[in-house]
Amino acid sequence: MSASDFELPPPDISAWRAGNTGTEGVWHFASGQPGRHVMISALVHGNEVCGAWALKGLLEAGVRPRRGSLTLALCNLEAFDSFDPADHDASRFVDEDLNRQWSTDRLEAGGTRERRRAAALRPHVAQADWLLDLHSMHEPSAPLTLTGMQPRNLALARQLRSPEHIVIDAGHKDGVRMRDFGRFGAPDADPATDALALLVECGFHGDTASRAVAQDQCARFLRAAGTLDDAAIADQLPGWLQPDAPRQWALDVTGPVVARSEDFRFAKAFTGLEVIAQAGTVIGWNDGEPVATPYDDCVLVMPSTRQAKPGVTVVRYARRRPL
Repeated sequence: MSASDFELPPPDISAWRAGNTGTEGVWHFASGQPGRHVMISALVHGNEVCGAWALKGLLEAGVRPRRGSLTLALCNLEAFDSFDPADHDASRFVDEDLNRQWSTDRLEAGGTRERRRAAALRPHVAQADWLLDLHSMHEPSAPLTLTGMQPRNLALARQLRSPEHIVIDAGHKDGVRMRDFGRFGAPDADPATDALALLVECGFHGDTASRAVAQDQCARFLRAAGTLDDAAIADQLPGWLQPDAPRQWALDVTGPVVARSEDFRFAKAFTGLEVIAQAGTVIGWNDGEPVATPYDDCVLVMPSTRQAKPGVTVVRYARRRPL
């Protein structure tokens, strides 16, 4: 599949758009029993529809937590409303990237539709103990879990046993992700939090396989959190659980390549997870300046120029190790 192919249509979420919390697109269900407050979010970017398919499936199946509580959030509905598979990048956001607005100063400043939406979602995110944020990618590539820098998140990613590649990174220079907001960004040394957050890139936006990955990750996450047991998953979500990854790799990100302008181009059509054997290999040009790998066996993580502009990450460098 090429990045010009878009086989996964957007789901009809009209029946679920209102939510039941007073916040559009946000649903909350409480079991009345002690347990974790689990949140699953989708459509943080309006063109990443696989997560919306998964949340629609959970809602249609009538999934309810057997302990604790469950929040399901369809996030950037305004961007999703403009979705066009022929120009899917255009519906990523309306004014600015919703997944870069999760710092207190930006949330309080407002001024854009994404910041106002983030402020409306903020109470739901702040209440969650575990967060699964479902995304997809600009280019055809294998699924990835992003854990941030906290070892507790890496431990959870290993417990889920899928996908195969786990990215350990500090985020983006141009803003804070939702998965790093508040307690989720606290270091492991902080005894006041056990908040866990994973961001899963389920594959290419338009690949039908990304929907299956999103469904699988939801089932694994809800089982690990104690929200659902195996019997409930088998009964309500048949076929959602896929086989475990044959192995898992940690990709320790050592740094990003940040575009200086829109004039960034790669030396070839990288799609991600390429291992560049020799340090000093030129992989592209940034405003005319060559960009070379900094060490041997350098892994390229999520290379894409589709959103290239000053300050935007176009690829990350990583070292790979088995888990």
